[in-house]
Amino acid sequence: MASIIEKVVSPAFYQGKVNNLMANAGAYYRPLFRAGSVKPLWHMMIFTSTIMYTSTYLCLKGEKVQHERAVQKVAMDEYYKKHGITPGH
Repeated sequence: MASIIEKVVSPAFYQGKVNNLMANAGAYYRPLFRAGSVKPLWHMMIFTSTIMYTSTYLCLKGEKVQHERAVQKVAMDEYYKKHGITPGH
């Protein structure tokens, strides 16, 4: 148990993981770049789109969407009560 905690606290552990990731990525992508493959471009586009969508949702739209859903839920409950409709239908 102590060795796991020592790994988590140690910056050398994370540096080793990053170095290993960079070496593996270099070994995977270097031949693809040299061969003129389109696969690295697609991977960069997917990664960029994922990061942009996630950051936009978390920073800008998350709270707004939740607020709008709460307002809509209250409005729909009032509508159901006024017209005698059960929400399950």
